[in-house]
Amino acid sequence: MKCLIIVDMQYDFLPGGALAVKGGDRLLPVINRLQQGYELVVATQDWHPVGHKSFASQHEGKQPFDVIPWGSGKQTLWPDHCVQETPGAMLHELLDQRRIEAVFRKGMHAEIDSYSGFYDNDHRKSTGLAGYLKERGVDEVHVCGLAADFCVYFTANDALELGFRASIIENATLPIDAGNYETIKRVFTEMGGTVSGEK
Repeated sequence: MKCLIIVDMQYDFLPGGALAVKGGDRLLPVINRLQQGYELVVATQDWHPVGHKSFASQHEGKQPFDVIPWGSGKQTLWPDHCVQETPGAMLHELLDQRRIEAVFRKGMHAEIDSYSGFYDNDHRKSTGLAGYLKERGVDEVHVCGLAADFCVYFTANDALELGFRASIIENATLPIDAGNYETIKRVFTEMGGTVSGEK
């Protein structure tokens, strides 16, 4: 069975939000239309506690989009966004939620960022999405939403690693950095993923 995963269509990622992707609101009718073609639709929701360590405001002298060492890797610092129970964290009212069977929250641990809908960035904590999909008999996922070069890509990539066939629906996502997105698309397809238009 195929599942549509709608990633982070929240106010803070849409025009006027704290970490807006330019033109992101244009995806809403596309994603609403897409849902009609799937037996199962789920969504993810960034859901950060106040003072999350990925926020630039938590690092003296740092600005949003600075990159710092983080554990064994690096971390992009973000504007404060999708803070729990704030309007910016809510799924957009124009997103049709009637077919969304479950919403998986991520980024709840203050010390670890979480781009993927499946795991935090260190793969230490699962959201439960993989088990949910396997329980439902899903073997293929199509991923859309925001942003293409971060949460959409990491969700689709983890799906591949978990054994699902995975596709990014290109006309239903937009990147923060178009150049970065072109690079990671090549990586994703080399790993066996696909990038395509509406299904």
